[in-house]
Amino acid sequence: MPRRAWGAGSVLAGLAFWEFAARFLVESKLFLAAPTQILAALGPLWRDGGLKLHVYTSGVEFILGYGSACVIGVFLGFLMASSDGFKRVLQPWVSGLYATPTVALAPLFLLWFGVGILSKVVVVALLVVFPVIINTETGLRQTPRQLVETVRSFGANGRQIFFKVSLPAALPFIFAGLRLGIGRGLIGVVVAELFGARAGLGYLIQQSAETFNMAALFAGVIILAVAGILLTNGFLWLEKRLVPWSEN
Repeated sequence: MPRRAWGAGSVLAGLAFWEFAARFLVESKLFLAAPTQILAALGPLWRDGGLKLHVYTSGVEFILGYGSACVIGVFLGFLMASSDGFKRVLQPWVSGLYATPTVALAPLFLLWFGVGILSKVVVVALLVVFPVIINTETGLRQTPRQLVETVRSFGANGRQIFFKVSLPAALPFIFAGLRLGIGRGLIGVVVAELFGARAGLGYLIQQSAETFNMAALFAGVIILAVAGILLTNGFLWLEKRLVPWSEN
């Protein structure tokens, strides 16, 4: 059986059990909505324009935060891998901030940057940037020394070694960091919007929870889950095209 069939079968089985549990096992409908009820709620939410606004707002926050974190993370990872001095300076900050619960800092960012989009972008970027930094540095430092010495023996200069050997060897690690950042970035969007927002999927989830609208709440959750699946698979597809040697 193809691998995709296994995955699709697993999802369908999970949805069937979810439907059964919501219909027959959970007595109160205030605690769990069935998948069919969630699908029924998506139509009105989309037609009245509210869901479109929430998806657009969260999407912009994610794209800006994730994109900026990827650029900064790859750059800092290159610096830490290329210079022991930069590594000694940056390592305490990377280790300390990576271990710091960003959820605890989200209210502080709201005070500093307001309830607008900037505070959400900062939360997303802070959650995404550290896996990218760590994986980029690890990938560059894992370049086989024998391969580097072999290429150098044929007269390659530092620039050629970097672009022909070190960077290709590090790309699978970099893509792994980018994939890890997707889930963390989506979490950052929701966390930031829960603490203060005028729109967004996190805002939708919070408002739905306060009014016990479980169908709308799970609709927001499912949209985030589907976005994570699509983005992760998109990066896997891109990695297979750009880094085919990573499968070996």
